[in-house]
Amino acid sequence: MREPFEICGEKIAPGSRRTVDIPVSVLSDHTPISMSVHVVHGRKPGPVMFVSGGIHGDEVIGVEVIRRVLASKSLKTMAGTLLAVPIVNAYGLINHSRYLPDRRDLNRVFPGSQTGSLAARLAHQFLSKIVEPSELGIDIHSAAIHRTNYPQVRISSEDPETEDLARVFGAPVVMKSPLRDGSLRGEAKKIGKPILLFEAGEGLRFDEFSIRAGVAGVLRVMHHKGMIAKRGVSSPKAPPQFCTSSKWVRAPMGGLLRIFKNDGSLVREGELLAVVSDPFGEQEQEVLSPFSGIVVGRAVMPIVNEGDAIFHVGRVKSIARAEGTVEDLELQLEDDPMFDEDEII
Repeated sequence: MREPFEICGEKIAPGSRRTVDIPVSVLSDHTPISMSVHVVHGRKPGPVMFVSGGIHGDEVIGVEVIRRVLASKSLKTMAGTLLAVPIVNAYGLINHSRYLPDRRDLNRVFPGSQTGSLAARLAHQFLSKIVEPSELGIDIHSAAIHRTNYPQVRISSEDPETEDLARVFGAPVVMKSPLRDGSLRGEAKKIGKPILLFEAGEGLRFDEFSIRAGVAGVLRVMHHKGMIAKRGVSSPKAPPQFCTSSKWVRAPMGGLLRIFKNDGSLVREGELLAVVSDPFGEQEQEVLSPFSGIVVGRAVMPIVNEGDAIFHVGRVKSIARAEGTVEDLELQLEDDPMFDEDEII
């Protein structure tokens, strides 16, 4: 029999699950604020893994991805321990805001401090109570409001472990992006904890395609680490497209934006992405792709100012090779039996 899993003075017995509230702070009206973690402690030994969402309070897709993962039948015979934190930044979620009440971005203050700002205290609690006891983690984000991201995993360069995990996750795109000071991913690397950053969808919105990509990826990684059985977990039908660089294409003028390419579209250098027109129709300028690649993010608002970021294009090695693989991964997420109603609700 395994030992119970201990967190914040609570003991979760093997083969059981429980939600534990980790105290963070108290609001000015004496309302306590906590960060809640749902602990699934399997009967069999295995790795401790965390999955988190809502580090930015307006990025809600992670909340739904984690809800569906926790509802999966695969977890009934799970080995190891899963720490699920669907809402890290409860303040932001309540206020529909990316930030904390002190206007800080939680993902820029890690490792935090026990005696620092509100953001620093929350970062310290998450790092010490969730990240440090885990062997690996998946952190789920979406684009900011008025933008959307095509499902993608972001990893740092020259990190073979996270690159292997990204292939297992099976999102259509893998972006190699630098680590930022104060980010969870950067701090986790310092303490030897590999983290996949999954980006998909739009702030304050759900979309089924992005949610399915997240659920499938989390379950695939859990199976890969020996935590859950293969049944109901499908392998990706095609390898992801690796983007080693990317560029934001900006509006050449202010006005009304007419988009001709969706997120996930494969585009060639010089191909028409959109047109920006003034409200009277007297002027308009074309927006062209700077190189051949895939649209990994875009604006969703039809009104833009000059210089606004409107398309995020990731560079791929071969457009011809990418055409078939991206389509295969999209069709798999639409038809995968792991999303039958009797599997995940």
